[in-house]
Amino acid sequence: MTARPQPRKRSAKAQWNVWLRWLHTYTSMISLLVVLFFALTGITLNHPDWAFGTQEVKREATGTMPAGWIKDGQVNWLTVAEELRAAQNLKGRAENNEVNGNEADISFLAPGYSADAFIDTQTGKYTVSILQQGGVAVLNDLHKGRDAGTAWKWVIDLSGLALTLVSVTGIGILLFLKKTRRQALAVLGVASVLVLLLAWRAVG
Repeated sequence: MTARPQPRKRSAKAQWNVWLRWLHTYTSMISLLVVLFFALTGITLNHPDWAFGTQEVKREATGTMPAGWIKDGQVNWLTVAEELRAAQNLKGRAENNEVNGNEADISFLAPGYSADAFIDTQTGKYTVSILQQGGVAVLNDLHKGRDAGTAWKWVIDLSGLALTLVSVTGIGILLFLKKTRRQALAVLGVASVLVLLLAWRAVG
């Protein structure tokens, strides 16, 4: 019975090639939808004049805060936020709360959305100015991480890391392709110089 030949051990160069291909493939698959999202919203950010999905809805609401929302000049902001959410169907994170003389202010912020409440500290009467933007504005704010919360900011950071890995491993794989390596590196060099020149011109 003939013994099977032992498989040849891969060289360090071959192992690096395999590892780069594996990392490039799975990083691309894991981050595909997120990278596609940021690519498309990058286009819409660059064209704020595009009309689709950018309609704005503005409205004002009024009411009176319940007893106990303020005591000895100290505002219970948790009570204020919960009351306004329930009474006026507000959304987003409550921020920027402060008292200026006889007026207490608080804002509710979310991607494509803002609501600013102004409360009379003497009477408890309030006015809320609400701005609801369209779908494209919401997507653009998500792209920028504006008023999107900590979890979404992590998505942005991890997406940037994934895109960096895709790019670096792609270049690494390119270095193993003898037939096209020289031409591809030449294109990479020309494109890099062109982008740097355009960036310099844009900020100059």
